Amino acid sequence: MELLIGRIAERKILEEVLESPSSELLAIFGRRRVGKTFLIRSFFKKQLIFELSGVHNANATEQLLNFSRAMAEALGSRLAPATPKNWTEAFWQLREFATPILKKRKAVIFFDEFPWLSSHKSGFLSAFEYFWNQWASQQPNLIVAICGSAATWMIKKVVNSKGGLHNRLTRKIRLLPFTLHETELYLKKNNIYLDRYQILNVFMVMGGVPHYLKELKKGESAIQAIDRLCFTKDGLLSTEFVNLYRYLFEAADRHIAVVKALADKPSGLTRNEIIAACNLKSGGTTSILLEELVESGFITPYLPLHKNANKSIYKLSDEYSLFYLKFIEHSRSTGAGTWLKKSSTSSWKSWSGYAFEGICMKHLSNIKQALGIAGVFTETSAWRDAPKTGNGTQIDLLLDRQDNVISVCEMKFSNTEFAIDKTYAAELQYKLDAFRRESKTKKTLFLAMVTTHGIKSNMYATGLVQNEVTMDDLFDI
Repeated sequence: MELLIGRIAERKILEEVLESPSSELLAIFGRRRVGKTFLIRSFFKKQLIFELSGVHNANATEQLLNFSRAMAEALGSRLAPATPKNWTEAFWQLREFATPILKKRKAVIFFDEFPWLSSHKSGFLSAFEYFWNQWASQQPNLIVAICGSAATWMIKKVVNSKGGLHNRLTRKIRLLPFTLHETELYLKKNNIYLDRYQILNVFMVMGGVPHYLKELKKGESAIQAIDRLCFTKDGLLSTEFVNLYRYLFEAADRHIAVVKALADKPSGLTRNEIIAACNLKSGGTTSILLEELVESGFITPYLPLHKNANKSIYKLSDEYSLFYLKFIEHSRSTGAGTWLKKSSTSSWKSWSGYAFEGICMKHLSNIKQALGIAGVFTETSAWRDAPKTGNGTQIDLLLDRQDNVISVCEMKFSNTEFAIDKTYAAELQYKLDAFRRESKTKKTLFLAMVTTHGIKSNMYATGLVQNEVTMDDLFDI
């Protein structure tokens, strides 16, 4: 337990599972490398009696052979029992093994990469459904945990099952990457002490994915770590991109096409714009494709002000994908020093602004806390102004508050205090005026600046900026 970093909400759910007087069927889903397996193994270390992990693209025979080996390990035997002929027989063996243990104490049976166990025509899912419905659900000391990176499969076949698991799930956890706060704790646990600006730079490249963060080395700066992981021949993140998507999705080329289209348009695209950019067909297939990317945490829909869900603006929200497509995919330079050069270019400065905006959007609760409105009901939205003539403008984050105020949030990344000059002040005022005019709102508008090191006090900031949120606020609990 002491090895677990953060995951406060998830721990609470797992504690409720452990204290439950009834049998529990727990599903955990989330993108690859996010720490699902570690969470289960760490929390249920004392209760775990059997664990089986599915193998990608393995057939039923191979999966059943692995089952017999897992059973041997659970029994503490060097000799594996006879490989079951099918999954019905396998679950009967598991039942026989678990029954005497459950008479004495709480026990956990863990199926990792659950979707892969259900290979084509294997009969796994129907056998599991029978196992749960006819026996496991009657065992008050039993916890069955199932895990999977293929988030959409898990949701369709388990969470929203229309078959034998319909309404059988007792708890579910969608595990997301670490927040900035959790990332800071995780790095400190690994004796890596970077200041928050450097941690933010690391986060902009790899997000809060534990498997990536554990590759950082003690005594290494953010620039050195990014150099090594992204721009050397054997760097983990230099080749992770294609594997990441093909590992999760069948026909991953379409998913990658959508991700690339969104990477080219940081301000986001509507569903129809995605269809046009990727040459997709309008219909259920595209809806499923977008849902898969959303549920796996790669893209995020944002609802424009006073619009319904079909007008949502989709943005690429996976930090690593955004960074890879901008700086790694077609990079001609590699090796030590590559990132030191690239990070001083205008391209980086422009991109870092979009990356910082994405991170801010993932820490909305921190922003609301810093604004003092954590207890005020708010609706979060975005806004686009697309006039028939002239240049349009947009606001990426609006907090429409019940206290008759709308916080208009502007997010700016900088390595020093951010200075609002005459030109930018005029741009901000234009946004506020255009928004008030087009939205016809009667509410008070407060301009809130979210920056790394705060706003430099000058004549342009005074009277224009009502609230400030800094990088430190994003790290706080």
